[in-house]
Amino acid sequence: MLGIQNYGSSSEEEHSENEEIPKADGEKSTTEATKRKEEMPDYLKPVDPKLSVAKSLAVCAAPEVVPMGSAAVQRTIDPTLKEVEYNPRYEELFAPVKGPENPDLTQQMKAARNTLAGYVEKAHINAFEFENQRRTFHTYGYALDPSVDEEADGRSFVGDLQSAYDDDGKTVFEAPKPKKKRKQEKNDNPEDIEGFLGPWGQYKDEQRVAKPNEQEKAELEEILSKRHRRNRIPEDKPLEEKSILHIKDAYDYQGRSYLHAPHDLDVNLRTGAPPTKCFLPKAHIHTWTGHTKGISAIRWFPRTAHLLLSGSMDCRVKLWEVYGERRCIRTFNGHRQAIKDIAWNNKGTKFLSASYDRYIKLWDAETGEVVSRFTARKMPFCVKFHPDNNKQHLFVAGTSDKKIICWDTRSGDIVQEYDRHLGAVNTITFVDENRRFVTTSDDKSMRIWEWDIPVDMKYIADPTMHSMPAVTLAPNGKWLACQSLDNKIVIFSALNRFKMNRKKSFTGHMVSGYACQLDFSPDMSYLVSGDGDGKCYIWDWKTSKMYKKWQAHEGVCISTLWHPHEASKVVTAGWDGLIKFWD
Repeated sequence: MLGIQNYGSSSEEEHSENEEIPKADGEKSTTEATKRKEEMPDYLKPVDPKLSVAKSLAVCAAPEVVPMGSAAVQRTIDPTLKEVEYNPRYEELFAPVKGPENPDLTQQMKAARNTLAGYVEKAHINAFEFENQRRTFHTYGYALDPSVDEEADGRSFVGDLQSAYDDDGKTVFEAPKPKKKRKQEKNDNPEDIEGFLGPWGQYKDEQRVAKPNEQEKAELEEILSKRHRRNRIPEDKPLEEKSILHIKDAYDYQGRSYLHAPHDLDVNLRTGAPPTKCFLPKAHIHTWTGHTKGISAIRWFPRTAHLLLSGSMDCRVKLWEVYGERRCIRTFNGHRQAIKDIAWNNKGTKFLSASYDRYIKLWDAETGEVVSRFTARKMPFCVKFHPDNNKQHLFVAGTSDKKIICWDTRSGDIVQEYDRHLGAVNTITFVDENRRFVTTSDDKSMRIWEWDIPVDMKYIADPTMHSMPAVTLAPNGKWLACQSLDNKIVIFSALNRFKMNRKKSFTGHMVSGYACQLDFSPDMSYLVSGDGDGKCYIWDWKTSKMYKKWQAHEGVCISTLWHPHEASKVVTAGWDGLIKFWD
């Protein structure tokens, strides 16, 4: 192109250099050159440099050339790109997204979506036809399948196909087939007082009595018999209650039994003041063995904590020494099924045992005899004596039929029922100087009751709350620590408003599905709990920071208790049948 552009000038220069034109004949030579240009073909004529075409003509020394083998190189397309300036191949357009992924995104968050609720594909449909099918679906239960081409494949329906075929696919804007009306006996004569039917006449094919056939009758009888057996308590002989004393020196030289706290210790067990400062336990100092199955509950002896009571799934309750030789003192055997909960009275002379055999039994801790038995024909999940000294003859129990029942041990009668929960009652905790008590249930709620008033004064339920099968009152009586099944310990205030303290939450353990009992240290500086993997965790109460965790049991660590008079002694119980003492 450059050569064509400079064609005229170069030829003139060559002529000027090679030919010598006489100056005298200048006019003649110019005329000859003009004639020669006119006789030239158009494509050989030089380009006028004044034209715009000539100005735009240029030589590109580095043209854009597709390199060899570039077809095999796969280009990546940004998924957020709105416009593609070239024609990508199918493999490039639908290739998986490359690069690092956000690990915190859930599967639902990773899914592609173009609306707040999800991904909506654009579809072109007549507004009237869409409204017609929508109303038809809500009225008759069927509508045309929008994914099927009606012209090519015929009509297809979604929803109630039988109704669609019976009505021939009629929409709400079309009159469906008139349904055959059942023939009815009529007598509209008001003079016939005895035989007047009006609109209440009997249909001609109506059957007033429907009897099941032999097969249906047998099935119904089997279902009813199973239901009856399930709800029936076995009426056979009551299990013979007995207790075994394992020590020979049950009484000392003054005639005092093992319920009397020892004096020859380096710690005062009778004081009501907690230790000045508590410390984290570091070593395993003792293991109590004797239960053949997992342990469900452990309780300190009231005030002194020199004895330990344990209930197990082997249907037995055992009493252990905490000091001295740490022996098993007595075994109480009187239930047919596993023990669910145990509770001392204030003096420690008697205790309650609740079992899955639907019985609650009151035992004498010194003699080992059963004082009385209580049953409401439902499984008791938790029992608790009233903490006041003048109401020690009353105890409450949360049952599987959503009720909290109060018994009087003197008469053996039920004196009050609290029936407001929507699920089995798991815990009962007395608060506010024993004037109120707090209950939690499988209905994921917490209710606060005034004593002896069967209507809850406060109901706490939140969509974010989970079931709380274990609750512990703080030593100062101001806080409730609740073991939540979303692997958290949540804190509620135990006075006035009973509001959740959202700033305090203890996490890190796994308790989902287990009612792991938790406890405070006596000076309220630590919170201790077990978990489903057999570990024991200790958190700082003020900062909610986890201070220590260790493997305490092989199975579930179901219960942990901090000694009320020792600065660093903790007892744990697990489903491996062991009770371990840590210091």
